[in-house]
Amino acid sequence: MRETALELNVSTGEELSPEWDAFVEATPGGTYCHLAGWSRVMGGVLGHECLYAAAREPGGRLAGVLPLVSVRSLLFGRYLVSLPFLNYGGPLGSDEARALLARWALERARSTGVDLLELRSREAAGDPPVPHPELRETHRKLTVVLELPDDPEVLWSDGLRSKVRSQVRRPMKEGLEVRFGAGEVEPFYGLFARNMRDLGTPVLPFELFRALPEVFGERVHFGVVYRKGEPVAGGCAFECAGELEMTWAASLREHSRVAPNMLLYWRFMERAIERGARAFNFGRCSPGSGTHRFKGQWGGADESLPWSAWSPSGELATPNPEQGRYALAVRLWQRLPVGVTRVIGPPLARRIP
Repeated sequence: MRETALELNVSTGEELSPEWDAFVEATPGGTYCHLAGWSRVMGGVLGHECLYAAAREPGGRLAGVLPLVSVRSLLFGRYLVSLPFLNYGGPLGSDEARALLARWALERARSTGVDLLELRSREAAGDPPVPHPELRETHRKLTVVLELPDDPEVLWSDGLRSKVRSQVRRPMKEGLEVRFGAGEVEPFYGLFARNMRDLGTPVLPFELFRALPEVFGERVHFGVVYRKGEPVAGGCAFECAGELEMTWAASLREHSRVAPNMLLYWRFMERAIERGARAFNFGRCSPGSGTHRFKGQWGGADESLPWSAWSPSGELATPNPEQGRYALAVRLWQRLPVGVTRVIGPPLARRIP
């Protein structure tokens, strides 16, 4: 590693002070994925090795941060990701700090023999540039971001198209309601587990979601749509740096006629405005997918996610269970009872970053 005026310190994240989160909140490109609390979730709940790197100026002031997690699996390989299971987490801070952190991550990837290093940044492509010449920038994912006014009535009347307003009114007329709070974690997870089964993908552990309110407090929001007392759609969103992002969402297909997911997203947008958020982030998706079209109808702008990666084999993506050798496993998984997938899915899902 070449000479630099910055000092690099690496920890497990357990002893991080509020200084880290304050830096994340104040730095352009900082996201909820950079917050120190994820070390408790990734390490304590999922059992992965956490490496939280901080670049400091000679006087000790933070200049950059990088949360990095090691995910090891006999089936899928070995990965270093910032941050696995989430959308962001790449090097954050000054150009010099980001370059230092990227070099350290690359050296760590080489020395430990991982199959892939992936740094999931949020910054616009090329501004600033990829922080190391050996890292290749990929654009396989994007997010959709909607700027928010100060009043939900303004968003309703001026920000949404008439077709979208009509779709939101439909579940309202049917008497559907949305409830928020930590008490909605279990109903949300039931919906999420069923949705993941239908997609043919193992579901993350319930313990992960149960830990989020304890770790992140009012930064995390669980909301569930009820129809005649039955949960039919739900979401989990994170609040950071003036933005509320829907990170996970699910709805039951048999209730699609009354569009509970439209009410779910609208109520989350109202909540974001009430809490002073300046933007609503719909979360990551694949370009051109049905999910992308759903998110785009709300009037937000696409933001390509310039993730950067390095691999000794040239394979620059984590496993995609919808492609190639996993296609048969997906079809078989979709036929399993939800109760079975909730038991055997989490040990697999925690190894697929």
